[in-house]
Amino acid sequence: MSQIFDFFIEAYRETPTSFILLEAIAFLFGIASVYYAKKENILVYPTGLVATVITVYLLYKAQYFGDMTMNFYYSVMSIYGWYNWARKKDNKFVVPISRTNSREKMIGIVLFVLTMIITYGVYKFFDYELKTENYIDIFTSGVFFTAMWYMATKKIENWTLWILGDLITVPLYAYRGLGMLSLQYLIFTILAIQGYLAWRKSLDNRQVILSK
Repeated sequence: MSQIFDFFIEAYRETPTSFILLEAIAFLFGIASVYYAKKENILVYPTGLVATVITVYLLYKAQYFGDMTMNFYYSVMSIYGWYNWARKKDNKFVVPISRTNSREKMIGIVLFVLTMIITYGVYKFFDYELKTENYIDIFTSGVFFTAMWYMATKKIENWTLWILGDLITVPLYAYRGLGMLSLQYLIFTILAIQGYLAWRKSLDNRQVILSK
């Protein structure tokens, strides 16, 4: 037990208190955001924005440029998602939970590849020596950005991508000594599984109603 405690504490021994506080705030708002996403609650976006903006700053200071770029994308996509989820017609929300069609799957693949290329370019722009962990980071960047777009358009496949990316990111952040973020992504994984089950139930119920 003491070894686990030391793992979480060691990385923060020489970290400024302000950075620890910011990471704790991002931690709490990030979890809140995924919780609201599971509930199909529009608060997913304001809470998510707080978490991603803080995380962009922290990752920039830590020189994890791939993750930094990804969280910047999250911030931009959160604004679009907030707008899209809030749209109404005849006092009803116009974007329901649905599955991706063939065209949307192709768009997802393009976003995935394009995001990896851009993330790789960011590393090269900062003249950063790429290691194995950075290539993993580039891959998860593509997964997460595609997931973010699918979430903004309420496609149930977003949860599958979040689960995949989260499972990869948990050990990646643990390896980097970022214990709090590793724990956060472990919680994200659990919430993403719950989110998938909740959205699938909602989608199945909607299809039953429409079939009557």
